[in-house]
Amino acid sequence: MTHTVFLALGSNLGDRLKNLRAAIALLSPVVQPVACSPVYETPPWGFVDQPKFLNQVLQARTQLLPEELLDHLKGIENTLGRQDTFRFGPRNVDLDIIFYDDLVFVSERLEIPHPRLANRAFVLLPLAQLAPEISHPIEGLTVREMLASTTTEGITLFSPGGCGSLQQDDQEIP
Repeated sequence: MTHTVFLALGSNLGDRLKNLRAAIALLSPVVQPVACSPVYETPPWGFVDQPKFLNQVLQARTQLLPEELLDHLKGIENTLGRQDTFRFGPRNVDLDIIFYDDLVFVSERLEIPHPRLANRAFVLLPLAQLAPEISHPIEGLTVREMLASTTTEGITLFSPGGCGSLQQDDQEIP
């Protein structure tokens, strides 16, 4: 069975855009991107004394089960040289499962939908570019409604080209 998933990608070390592109390239063949949001430059969240992030969301299809998908994403992070530091610390690549169909899933290793989604404008803004009307299966709010409850202050459009463009555009998001 094929599942629709939304994945959040982030990077704040090294060549951030190259890191995002490399992560997307390594998803295939078991995860097939369908659509990619623009890339946004965002202030750090949680631990603020670190470089700014580039963040992006993509919609994809996969036949992997949730924890198999998690293992695949962690493998990509490792392949791209992610080093464990501390919670919310700097990283060259971070891949998170935001939604997996309309599934609510909780295990020791994974929680879907992502447990902090409703508070993270750096995920909600790019997600709203792809799927503004998707409802959070627990919160009962759409992505657009959750985004309206957060602040996008400090977030700028970095690359409007989605999955393939390496063009930079520094426009402040209203």
